[in-house]
Amino acid sequence: MKEKIKYITSRKSFHVCMTIIIIAVILFVAGIMVLRYQVEGETNMPFDITKIILISTSDGEDKNQEGQMSNWNYSINQDNDIYIYIEKNDNYKEQETIKSIVIDNFNVERNKDVGTVKFYRPNVEETGTNFKNTEENEIQSIEYTGGIEADLKNLVIGNQGGVVLFRYANNDVAEYLADFSTTNVVTSNQLLKSANINEEDLKSKLSFDITITTEDGKEYKANISLDMPVEGIVENGTSSKEITDLDDIIFKRTKN
Repeated sequence: MKEKIKYITSRKSFHVCMTIIIIAVILFVAGIMVLRYQVEGETNMPFDITKIILISTSDGEDKNQEGQMSNWNYSINQDNDIYIYIEKNDNYKEQETIKSIVIDNFNVERNKDVGTVKFYRPNVEETGTNFKNTEENEIQSIEYTGGIEADLKNLVIGNQGGVVLFRYANNDVAEYLADFSTTNVVTSNQLLKSANINEEDLKSKLSFDITITTEDGKEYKANISLDMPVEGIVENGTSSKEITDLDDIIFKRTKN
């Protein structure tokens, strides 16, 4: 029996088979690891997205010519402000700081082509609201840099975490025209309802990439998908939503 085993193990075909089996096992294990990474992504990042807050509002731009005060004449915008909160991961033991956070590759799938889609950075003006739908604030992508202190006007986030924000706007979704003498004052919260806008027509799926780069050169990228606007925008004029279930946001390392 021993001689037979010795004979079998000494044959070249045996060694070839064993080599093939070992390679197959290695490839199988590697494939499982790759598949798991594709599903789970990075499981211990230096910084995590902890929540996303969405605020949907409506606003009207007065189209009356100077001196023309006989009627209401508004072009209605439907705005969606997106706040992404990023915090240090307490389970990550190495010291890291944020170098930059880039948001780009915007994509919008709309139920209906109503209005004109635009994206805006925080308002560049020193005073006023966080956002203003002006040409100077319009963006195709946005980059925040890490700093000692946050500064929204200059697109700076704290290098140990903070919040990044941008606006997804649907401009000129409708016009509201009415005569002063027959119509009560209409506030911005009432514009969509007064213009008989169907909320279903405003619905869209917004997706974009977010890339977190650390000072030591590590780069992590994920795609985020959001349903817009927040439900109830037509009826209430303002709606908000806080998202903390973020399991579907999968970060993958794109640079070591």
